[in-house]
Amino acid sequence: MPPRLYLIRKKVLIKQCLHPPKEIMIPLVASQRELLYFRETLEAEIRRVLDEKGTDLPIKIGSMIETPRAAITAAKLSDYSDFFSFGTNDLTQLTWAFSRDDAEAAFLPRYLDLELLPFSPFESLDQDGVGLLVKIACEEIRKVKPKLKLGVCGEHGGDPLSIHFFHQLGLNYVSCSPYRVPIARLEAGRASVLYRDLNSVTSTTTA
Repeated sequence: MPPRLYLIRKKVLIKQCLHPPKEIMIPLVASQRELLYFRETLEAEIRRVLDEKGTDLPIKIGSMIETPRAAITAAKLSDYSDFFSFGTNDLTQLTWAFSRDDAEAAFLPRYLDLELLPFSPFESLDQDGVGLLVKIACEEIRKVKPKLKLGVCGEHGGDPLSIHFFHQLGLNYVSCSPYRVPIARLEAGRASVLYRDLNSVTSTTTA
């Protein structure tokens, strides 16, 4: 969402006595220098709009981890990110090296019929591959910033098995499409009960 529209929307909500967190995510980051450049550019635009409106709002700037390189260098990216969201749709495509649209329209159904794959990696998280990247990223981030907010945005945010996996990694939230929110809430609650000794997925949001 462009900064100007973002701020107008937040201003309307504040007038209604609602105070949602003000956050902007930078997508498809691949390197620390790239993230720094876009963060500085975004901060300058936010400041310009705020000065123009004569107001001030605390706005956190985070990034989406959607590339394998971002996942394995996440600790470095955390220097310039206030929070992270794992974009598991794109992370799955880039890890498996195929387009979801092309795969589902061509060979993926055949692969499932032949049991070359136990399930579609776009419907439930591939924990051995994509999940390992998420796990590595979480561990590296927690070493340098233990309290940084981490979440998931993607199809897997509404999948029960994936939610339990994210819970065990200590993620703070999942984001999914509106129709999946009831399932996500239920499974986040179940995971919290099953794994009481771990941090819970504390919230769900709509993507």
